[in-house]
Amino acid sequence: METYDTIIIGGGPAGLTAALYAARARLKTLLLEKGMPGGQASTTDLIENYPGFPQGISGPDLMLNFQEQAIRFGLELRYQEVKQAEIEGEVKTVFTAEGQYRTRTIIVCSGANPRRLGVPGEEGFVGRGVSYCATCDGALYQGRTIAVLGGGDAAVEEALFLTRFARHVYIIHRRDKLRATRIAQERAFRHEKISFIWNTKVQEIKGEKSVQKLLLLNTENQEEQELSVEGVFVYIGVVPNSNFLEGIVQLTSEGYIHTNSRLETSMPGVFAAGDIRDKDLRQVATAVGDGAVAALSVERYLDSLE
Repeated sequence: METYDTIIIGGGPAGLTAALYAARARLKTLLLEKGMPGGQASTTDLIENYPGFPQGISGPDLMLNFQEQAIRFGLELRYQEVKQAEIEGEVKTVFTAEGQYRTRTIIVCSGANPRRLGVPGEEGFVGRGVSYCATCDGALYQGRTIAVLGGGDAAVEEALFLTRFARHVYIIHRRDKLRATRIAQERAFRHEKISFIWNTKVQEIKGEKSVQKLLLLNTENQEEQELSVEGVFVYIGVVPNSNFLEGIVQLTSEGYIHTNSRLETSMPGVFAAGDIRDKDLRQVATAVGDGAVAALSVERYLDSLE
């Protein structure tokens, strides 16, 4: 069995950047991605805050550019989900459903998944009115009334995107002010198709064959009301994809990976980059920086073994 210099787990902006730098450094590099390249960035309609694109660029287009650039330098890319990893010793093994791979180093860029709401009706209506991806499903709601849950950048920006299709969009937030950037807030506040429901959380998602109503609870006066909608888009945060590393590397209580400034984890030869690691800001720009640092750290680590 051949041994790679590095295996990168996850093909979001951090993973693809790490792959570009590692492959360009002539390291034998394999990237394992369980789904669509680009991670959460690929589900974003328009990215306006990544340098070099004054008019913005769609998330899928930007991530495809990342992928093409990395492959040009010799990256090997396989669409497989990592189930387990044995990472002690100089040679490590990564297991997927399709096989196993040996490597001298690992860069974990497995990112995070949307956090579930955890209320009755949510799981049963996934794909039938409950969604976590406006770019994927927005066109299905042409002329309909929908709700977006959350108050951060993702919630507000995707609500704005959904106005292209929906008749009306409610933004439901459990607090009385948004956490989104000022420019996104300003756009949402002046949009004629968007209205806000403050200090409110969803208690239940109701319907027959598809979503029809939300049972809402006002957190200030504890009053309940029903809101008629035909779709719900949930943007209440993310959960790190680190289950396969529990008990192997040091994680935070929320499941993010601890790293030092060189993006080394608690296990020698294992690095982490992007949304999976414990840090304050999770953006495409910071993920790209992580990927570059992690790849350079891998190169230096391998040199130290010679």
